[in-house]
Amino acid sequence: MTPAVATRAPVSRPSTQRYRWQALPNSAPEPPDNRTTTAKVKLGRKLFFDKRLSIDGSIACASCHQLTDSAYGADNQRVSSGIANQRGSRNSPTVLNAAFQRQLFWDGRAGSLEQQALGPLINPLEMGMPSLNAVVERVSNDPSYATLFRQAFPQQPQISIDNIAKAIASYERTLITPNAAYDRFVDGDESALSPQQIRGMALFESVGCVLCHSGPNFSNASLIDVSNGLRLFPAAIDTSYQAQYRLIEDRGAATQAEPLSSGVWRVPSLRNVSKTAPYFHNGSVDNLEEAVRIMAVTQLGRTLSNDPASRNSIRWSQDQQRFTSLDNAALSDADIRDIAAFLQSLTGQLPKGQINAETVQQKLEK
Repeated sequence: MTPAVATRAPVSRPSTQRYRWQALPNSAPEPPDNRTTTAKVKLGRKLFFDKRLSIDGSIACASCHQLTDSAYGADNQRVSSGIANQRGSRNSPTVLNAAFQRQLFWDGRAGSLEQQALGPLINPLEMGMPSLNAVVERVSNDPSYATLFRQAFPQQPQISIDNIAKAIASYERTLITPNAAYDRFVDGDESALSPQQIRGMALFESVGCVLCHSGPNFSNASLIDVSNGLRLFPAAIDTSYQAQYRLIEDRGAATQAEPLSSGVWRVPSLRNVSKTAPYFHNGSVDNLEEAVRIMAVTQLGRTLSNDPASRNSIRWSQDQQRFTSLDNAALSDADIRDIAAFLQSLTGQLPKGQINAETVQQKLEK
């Protein structure tokens, strides 16, 4: 399912077209063969919180995708703990607004929520079930599930791995977070953003962040975008950040045959990003402003400087005997803070009904 070739994040440059800012829709797209129903969502929610779907009964989907105000669909860990306290090598992405993405997992290997739901179940470091048939058997052993499957799938009521995946995906399609301050601003409430956030929003566009983090879900790996959602990261090699944060120890979707010195990763959504630290595929960065610096330098080729002279937008080119526009002006500490402040405006409201889910989450942690 993963495209063979990733594209390098383009260095920011002026566009002849104005970028169109968009608010997040109130509902997520759904596939024709898995329409969302109340019964499916009810079943999917039970499965999502059920630890018995792991081999030792210790891990549920909700263990790594916590629907709480503190975790916002992630778990705030650099890498998550699976069965027997095993740890993988990748950070747990948030499940919130994943319904808008057409490429899932950090390496983009799943093309739908239904495909994604099955991976952790049989991953030996995560939920550790020996096979998908074993998952079906485990669910079938609980008599209460039979009624829920009949209600959710009246035409094909059997407990099957296909129906399990469809139910979990249906529940996850309700986990969206509209009505962020950014959304209210785009919809006409000019008081929704602070002056600093508005400056950060303008920089987010002019610096070039929108070249990859585009659309209402701030990712061109979304269902709304048809471009390649994979990017080389870090695009600029041999930066101090690469070594400091071990950014290429894991190369993601890059294959051994590809002559790349960078990794290949899906462009993640920036929705709720201020709530889902730590950042990047290996969870190596705890601070949002630092993450912005890394992206500016490694992906957009920007320099960082507080020297006013580095911010000139026009320069004289002696070689070309003409004035040239400085598209790659340095970013100051104030610019970084402004962009980070704008990103904080992307925090939306947790899905309705998640108060009860938070109670379930607390039980999971006991």
